[in-house]
Amino acid sequence: MSNQRPIEVAIIGGGCAGMTAAFELTRPEHVGKYRVTVYQLGWRTGGKGASGRGPADRIHEHGLHLWMGFYENAFRVMRECYAELKRDPTKCHIADWRDAFMPDHFSGVADWSPSGRWLPWKVNLPPFEGMPGDPGNQLPRWTVADYLARSLTLVRTLLTAVQHHEGSAPTTAGPGTVGVGTPEALLEDVSRLLKYGQLATLAAVVEALGLVESVLGVLPRFPESVLVRFLDALSTAARGQLEKVTEKDDELRRLWEIIELVLAVVRGSIRFRLLTDARGFEAIDDYDCREWLRLNGASERAINSAFVRALYDLAFAYEDGDFSRPRIAAGQAVRGALRAFFTYRGAFFFKMRSGMGDIVFAPFYEVLQRRGVRFEFFHRLENVKLVDASRLKPGERPYVEALEFDVQAKVKGGGEYQPLVDVRGLPCWPAEPDYAQLVEGQRLKQEGWKFESHWDKRKAETKVLRVGEGFDFVVLAVGGGAVKHLTKELVERDSRWREMVERVKSVPTQAFQIWMNAGMRELGWNEPPINISGFVEPFDTWADMSHLASEESWPRPPGAIAYFCSALPDVPEAERKSPSFPEAQHEKVRRDAVRFLNRDIVHLWPRAHLEPGEFRWELLMDPAEAPGSAPRSLGEARFASQYWTANVNPTDRYTLSLPGSLRYRISPLDNTYDNFTVAGDWTDCGFNEGCVEAAVMSGRLAAHALSGLPRLEDIVGFDHP
Repeated sequence: MSNQRPIEVAIIGGGCAGMTAAFELTRPEHVGKYRVTVYQLGWRTGGKGASGRGPADRIHEHGLHLWMGFYENAFRVMRECYAELKRDPTKCHIADWRDAFMPDHFSGVADWSPSGRWLPWKVNLPPFEGMPGDPGNQLPRWTVADYLARSLTLVRTLLTAVQHHEGSAPTTAGPGTVGVGTPEALLEDVSRLLKYGQLATLAAVVEALGLVESVLGVLPRFPESVLVRFLDALSTAARGQLEKVTEKDDELRRLWEIIELVLAVVRGSIRFRLLTDARGFEAIDDYDCREWLRLNGASERAINSAFVRALYDLAFAYEDGDFSRPRIAAGQAVRGALRAFFTYRGAFFFKMRSGMGDIVFAPFYEVLQRRGVRFEFFHRLENVKLVDASRLKPGERPYVEALEFDVQAKVKGGGEYQPLVDVRGLPCWPAEPDYAQLVEGQRLKQEGWKFESHWDKRKAETKVLRVGEGFDFVVLAVGGGAVKHLTKELVERDSRWREMVERVKSVPTQAFQIWMNAGMRELGWNEPPINISGFVEPFDTWADMSHLASEESWPRPPGAIAYFCSALPDVPEAERKSPSFPEAQHEKVRRDAVRFLNRDIVHLWPRAHLEPGEFRWELLMDPAEAPGSAPRSLGEARFASQYWTANVNPTDRYTLSLPGSLRYRISPLDNTYDNFTVAGDWTDCGFNEGCVEAAVMSGRLAAHALSGLPRLEDIVGFDHP
């Protein structure tokens, strides 16, 4: 082994997927078999999760980044990364993964009440045993039947809560207590309860749901048509008892909407035979989630409830960014919701204690650099060049012959660019490059070179890497929106790639952050810090990020920090080619944010306005103003001191999970090309929705495709239905 040349792996892109692939391929157990180089556009890694430190060391994010308690792969990799990093806690206050991530139990959705106003539905989700990524624990391999059984338990719990609310005596019947468990006995019990009058009380409905749980265990031997009719009767009975009550009681209305949705999922799973279909939830991915829920008995009120709106908002699930066209594949939406609610550990959400670049990508960078990974910053990939088909030998698979780059800037002395800055002992990424390290850096700064912009094609030189010389194997780990720009030869020659770039669509996103001199209570928010989705467009999601104030370098820390994000309406591709397009979209986000603060935020922060339609602009903190000095600007002009972004670069666009599109994703395990694989949340990775967990799963799969490790059974959730 020691006499063999290491396999040279070129990883294109330093987002979650690329960094994970590099982390897996350079583990000690590979004993140096792979030598990895990460090629990165611009001066920082992170992809859609990149962050930078701006004025006053403010954290500037691409958007709102929350980690979820079911991110088993992502947490496992990060916990191992921090353990290997071994930071000294006396020198760095974020030394351990527990320092980096804080459990966040308080969440909500913005609920529009029939009374005609926004009433946030706030929930304190309890911690579940363990923590995501706990080593040595064998997690259960969930089946559709497991998920449905948990769903029915949830419905019974919610109905019991309704009984408490109404003052009636709750039932205590457990699952399976109605019948003796044989299909014949269960069928007899179902027939009895279907008779008129047997489901006249909520207690009877709760008891009957326990019977359904028992039926799931013998479903292949039980008439599905009878069970579907039974579920219809249960829904009708519960609706008849609750609908009038819920019209005047928002709390009961919300509970009933959740009950309706869960019953529709159970009913639909049985009608569509998902329990026995080898594809699991993928069997319904051609349907939009709302469409499928409607087919299976959910009312329009439940389908358009705050919970469903939040499901779409969190996945930016609007085709072309058009808020009148909400669309997400039903199977992936249901899988995502069930995994999120039933498999999370520790907390439903986790917030990071600094920017995502500082918490995730700086530790990744430091550990990988210690392992010998080389980082080539300022390398913009222009083309993945395939070998000419005429040169292939009989039986030889096609392969990548060359990688063509534009080198955006050169480092003085020809060494490696050093990207991190120190913020009170914490290694961080800056919001702009260190021009002092670059050849003619001052000129590049004065001329305003935009290294992360798709529209700025300026370069210092070109570079071509050839197979066997610059690389042996390639992992393409760029953002999904950039794939078609970099793989023109693949798209031209391979119909699967052509269909993927045509059908697996992406959408731009928008975000803004504000720093305020008043606390949330002064603004009228009297609850703990929260994450809320399902709110009014154009910014449907808000998170209170005030805990980050101590991580920045203000003379006087902000009283509150708020992050907002949503999808951004797309424009035809022809319009995106204009050099002025990114600036125009940036200005659009600014206008949208100002209008949103003037018009909409009052629904959440009732004391944020002095008069209707006018946000209290004096609340905003300008990092260029010294304490006690005269303000540099007044009114809406103060917003210019805040941070906002239009994520319109192809690499920044969010990949959608549109109905009918998921089958066209290409897997990292695909071996059509001899020395080439893909990684990213846009691939077919077992959880086909844009998020950190999907990207990490895909990066682990790409490493497996090359090295056989990690084992597929160790990629948590890859085999979920």
